[in-house]
Amino acid sequence: MPDLVIRNIGTIVTGDVAAPTAEGDTVVVREGIIASVGPAADADTEGISASIDAAGATVIPGLCDNHTHPVIGDYTPRQNQADWIESCMHGGVTTMISAGEPHTPGRPTDPAGVRALTILAHKSFDNLRPAGVKVHAGAVLLEPGLAEEDFREMAEAGVRLVAEIGISGVKDPEVAAEMARWAQARGMRVMVHTGGASIPGSGVIGADFVVAVRPDVAGHTNGGPTALPLADVVRILDETDARVEIVHNGNVKAAGEIAALVRTRGEVGRLVIGTDSPAGSGVQPLGILRTMSWAASLGGLDPALAVAAATGNVAALHGLNVGVLAPGREADVVVVDAPLGSQAPDALGALAIGDTLAVATTVIDGAPRFAKSRNTPPPVRPISVSG
Repeated sequence: MPDLVIRNIGTIVTGDVAAPTAEGDTVVVREGIIASVGPAADADTEGISASIDAAGATVIPGLCDNHTHPVIGDYTPRQNQADWIESCMHGGVTTMISAGEPHTPGRPTDPAGVRALTILAHKSFDNLRPAGVKVHAGAVLLEPGLAEEDFREMAEAGVRLVAEIGISGVKDPEVAAEMARWAQARGMRVMVHTGGASIPGSGVIGADFVVAVRPDVAGHTNGGPTALPLADVVRILDETDARVEIVHNGNVKAAGEIAALVRTRGEVGRLVIGTDSPAGSGVQPLGILRTMSWAASLGGLDPALAVAAATGNVAALHGLNVGVLAPGREADVVVVDAPLGSQAPDALGALAIGDTLAVATTVIDGAPRFAKSRNTPPPVRPISVSG
């Protein structure tokens, strides 16, 4: 794991909703872990040759996409597209969470096949990190006939996710609730599909179903692609402990309304952001950046809190040591800026007016992955990577 120093930072956005920005201009990484965040005068950079000169730009945690649909490797049969995960890394994504692998060709639906596919996907991405991205895959697609013993076996193999309930065979809320309890008892995070139908086999799911199942997160409440009524989102917030998710592949207007709702309720910590990619609308390498801009510009969310919804909030939901710029965290960092031509002076200002940020470099475990994003506009500032 490498050592790295990021110097001359204009703004440090932490990803922590309780303290969304930090004082200082320097981040030091030792052996792939953040060693310090603060003023240059307090930073121990002895022996570190690799550096990034942020030139007054902004640093944020690596983005955590809470809603993806990987299969095996950096390829999606949904869009017949290779290297889609690497493309998202060029948009600042360093962690991806699977909401299920429903696009697997010939996906089995019997209990033995469900177990096999889930464990295979989980173990495959444990051994493979496309472009360095940390893909947490292997999400159980609930099908009739699964028993508690199946969840025990999958949990023992390391499975920690239940796919969005409603896109596979189990539609009865009582059956789904029973399986959710089996999963949660073994440390799995449970998602429920909400809103209108997305793929063949999915259906319309509202607040009644979510309240009955009591998941950890209500998926794409702004639609995948059709949004829930805002009153249903209020019920989910009132009657469950679930996080509410907004995604790029949903309704843009509803995304702003839901961001405004959690802001006015003082519950920004319950908002998480994903893309729901790959999907019928394609692959969105800049989907997280765009959804953060919607939350800020349309929902009135403080831009630094919009970043937290796509970083620290997702990490907290899944118990991951990423998503926050603080000592002891894995050193996944993105240097961002206002895109060239923006009316805003910096990255947070760009989010506030709805611009998509420029990514200068994405750092994973202390290693810069590129010196120029292939997918975003160039930054305003002359950010440089050396060593």
